[in-house]
Amino acid sequence: MKIHVTKKAAQWYKEEFQLDKSAYVRFFTRYGDGGHLPGFSLGISKEFPQQIHISTTVEDITFYIEEKDAWYFQDKNVTVQLNEKEQEPEFIYTSD
Repeated sequence: MKIHVTKKAAQWYKEEFQLDKSAYVRFFTRYGDGGHLPGFSLGISKEFPQQIHISTTVEDITFYIEEKDAWYFQDKNVTVQLNEKEQEPEFIYTSD
């Protein structure tokens, strides 16, 4: 499992969430549509980590997944990129 966040997507989060340097953005599992598993989707929050499973730092922002949400990403890599047309992040899942 890997997380890749493009610089444009990181900049979007920085502006949208009004993030300072050394900020944390958590990707977590929630009920909903639109994810790679039926009935689940990806949530996003600005919060300090408890138990990081995996992380990446881009533009001074640490994007991470907690241990308790790792099951959702099992055998998957996720790329977060900016959808230029919609001007919002999109998530691309690929197999390990």
